[in-house]
Amino acid sequence: MNLNRLKQMEDGFLSRYPDGFNHPEMVAIGKKHKMNKMVEFSQEAFQKKYFEQPHVVIENLVKVISRSSMVSMFEKPKFKSFVSTLSVLETELLVEGLRERLHGDEQQGFEIMLDVMKTGKLAKWSLISICPAYFQPRSEVYVKPTTAKGIIRELQLDELTYKPMPDWSFYLRFRQLINKMKKEVDPTLSPSNAAFTGFLMMVVYPEVCNLFL
Repeated sequence: MNLNRLKQMEDGFLSRYPDGFNHPEMVAIGKKHKMNKMVEFSQEAFQKKYFEQPHVVIENLVKVISRSSMVSMFEKPKFKSFVSTLSVLETELLVEGLRERLHGDEQQGFEIMLDVMKTGKLAKWSLISICPAYFQPRSEVYVKPTTAKGIIRELQLDELTYKPMPDWSFYLRFRQLINKMKKEVDPTLSPSNAAFTGFLMMVVYPEVCNLFL
């Protein structure tokens, strides 16, 4: 990890946005993403007790993906359509994967969900990482391919090799590094892990700033 580069990124961002994500422009961007509402909804919808009702959980999974500003507009309808074609057994399997991912064996849950999504050619990083990122916003990470590749390149995370197919070992190490890096910078840059990777994205891809502002 190139810690010096991380500190340079921090200094550059804070020089433009003093107080980090508490800066008025960042607050405005945050409102567009409705992060607090998505976190609140996810933490309520995916409580352990609700997993006894697979049809309710799957409906809420579709709602989270459909409402998320971080998921591609192209992937949202594809996922909704995919879920509508699942058998009762497949639906229960996908829900069981999510239950394990959030409340049990993380790796097992990840791999169960991945296997189900593969059947619909929807084994995408965005779809498999979005729910945990809302459910536990300060510990889990949302893996956006372009952003992940940019972070790996910019901060010289040479131990990580990005692959389009989601992989638990990559996710686990990426999460560890993100949680480690955010401790090295001002706390205002990480009200959530999604915000922290957003900060990194806006430095690595400065043109993104102009798209949001």
